[in-house]
Amino acid sequence: MLLNMEWFRTFKTIYETGSLTGAAQQLYVSQPGVSLHLNSLEAYVGYKLFDRTARKMVPTERAKVLYNYILEAVNKLEEAEQHFHKSAASNKSTISIGMCLETFQFTLEQYISSLPFNLNIKFGEYPEMQQDLDHGLLDLIVSPQKGNQPSITYRPFAKERIVLVAGGKQDTAAFSKLIRKGQYNEAEKWLKDQTWYTTAADMENMRKFWLCNFGKHPDFKPNYIVPNKCSIVRCMSDSKGFAIIPDFLCRQELNNGKLKQVWEGNKVMENTLYFGKRKKTMYSKEIEMIENIFLEQAPGLAADVEEELVDA
Repeated sequence: MLLNMEWFRTFKTIYETGSLTGAAQQLYVSQPGVSLHLNSLEAYVGYKLFDRTARKMVPTERAKVLYNYILEAVNKLEEAEQHFHKSAASNKSTISIGMCLETFQFTLEQYISSLPFNLNIKFGEYPEMQQDLDHGLLDLIVSPQKGNQPSITYRPFAKERIVLVAGGKQDTAAFSKLIRKGQYNEAEKWLKDQTWYTTAADMENMRKFWLCNFGKHPDFKPNYIVPNKCSIVRCMSDSKGFAIIPDFLCRQELNNGKLKQVWEGNKVMENTLYFGKRKKTMYSKEIEMIENIFLEQAPGLAADVEEELVDA
């Protein structure tokens, strides 16, 4: 099942209005549509979000945690949407960009209000973004994947490594000592006894990292499965716990000591991040401004990425 970001908006509205009817009225959709979104989100996260009474939808404890995690992100998206709807009155151009939620939150979100043009952000699967870019529905995508559409160019701009990170207050000395001695079986056992964070959609990174470095699949269940990588970073900052996530999405926290990089593994797992855009576009200046924001967030380009940029 793929995550639909509208489920979060619907969930937030139900939480705040306390009823399906109130949410339907506020969102200008049918009540069955609201129920469908809620049921789909509950099926996705794997637990009930509301106790349904005759007069009110009462949020569960897990719903309260989820609401706090997504509130800021959903509010930011609604703010971006409002800017988009004002485009006709202000005569500003509107740029449509596709990327993953975490990339948006860690890089572009803080700059939205200062941009001299309107912005429409779309989240989804990368092949779908590539098709939308090719069809003119998007003007720019940020992706770890390159497509083969002849009308689209891809420019590498950064590397992300899938690394083992820990909260800033986590004691990792015992693990580091075992790794230095090459005692990987003992290191794996030590890690399995720790507190772990992941997302439902990100278990694949953990499986690959574990298989590459320990020669087996992880046979333990993470303690906390949260909505997205942004939640992982917030939960672990200045705290304890472990996660396997892209370093690109937590470089600021790693630099200021709120998180610590524990191990990149014996076999480095690395992705190249690309800007994808159509060869012919009327928004070259606006796209360049967005690209520069990302480049400022990822100043340490790997040598092979720089070579790709020169070749391009």
